[in-house]
Amino acid sequence: MDFNQPLGGNEMPRFAGPTTMMRLPAQDTAEGLDACFVGVPMDIGTSHRSGTRFGPRQIRAESAMLRPYNMATRVSPFDHLQVADIGDVAVNTFNLVKSVEIIEKHFDQILAHDCIPLALGGDHTLTLPILRAMAKKYGPVGLVHVDAHADINEHMFGEAIAHGTPFRRAVEEGLLDSKRVAQIGLRGTGYADDDFDWPREQGFRVVTAEECWHKSLTPLMAEVREQVGAGPVYLSFDIDSLDPAFAPGTGTLEIGGLTTIQGLEIIRGLAGVNLVGADLVEVSPPYDQAGGTALIGANLLYEMLCVMPGVKSA
Repeated sequence: MDFNQPLGGNEMPRFAGPTTMMRLPAQDTAEGLDACFVGVPMDIGTSHRSGTRFGPRQIRAESAMLRPYNMATRVSPFDHLQVADIGDVAVNTFNLVKSVEIIEKHFDQILAHDCIPLALGGDHTLTLPILRAMAKKYGPVGLVHVDAHADINEHMFGEAIAHGTPFRRAVEEGLLDSKRVAQIGLRGTGYADDDFDWPREQGFRVVTAEECWHKSLTPLMAEVREQVGAGPVYLSFDIDSLDPAFAPGTGTLEIGGLTTIQGLEIIRGLAGVNLVGADLVEVSPPYDQAGGTALIGANLLYEMLCVMPGVKSA
């Protein structure tokens, strides 16, 4: 079988060629694919600084720097998985509730092809409809959620659906296996202890940013792997989990965050886990026009692909 490969920098200059993720081949559906990159260009669920609708486009642009072989982990995912970029979900720019419905149906179709989706966000609202689609296929899933915020608000401005509510809705709807959920990097100011205690009461493991300071997260990830076990697991990575020194291009910045090295340790620490999908959300290019935040996002998405089931080390 011939596997799709990214277009190399010696075949076409990196500033040219297709504008797909890693300059991979594009196709309209997930048919025949083991994994796919899919954009979800939305920001109508944001509560502060918008701009994440432009995230997928800039992540793709910055991904032109990526090469197919992971020098650190010694894997070449494109030698083991058939991967393509299947474009963007056609969200309703003016209606968040309808957009959530559209996203769920789109991911239903991806999962119908037994394809693992890697979503380019887009604001964090998008994880709720993806989890709805996941639960229909797999039942309640485990979750590794990397974020500065727990995103378990009861409501935001009276609305049940927004980028700060997806994981409370996911618990209420039975989409998560709560004892197999870990939230990593939570920090900042809040309204009450409940902001972080509510997920603990559901059975989540909550790892605050302070618990991550000045240390490698490799030992933590060994514990997380044991926690999530062999069942299906979804990975949701909010770029604001990283400190603003690394990733300023996002809407709700919090100081004292994770480093890019710790971000890599988290994702690489999921090798061997039964990952059924992932997302990278909240990249807002207007707040980092140099593209560094999107470049980090592109690299982290590539690292996610490298730990998907079926990828083997050299």
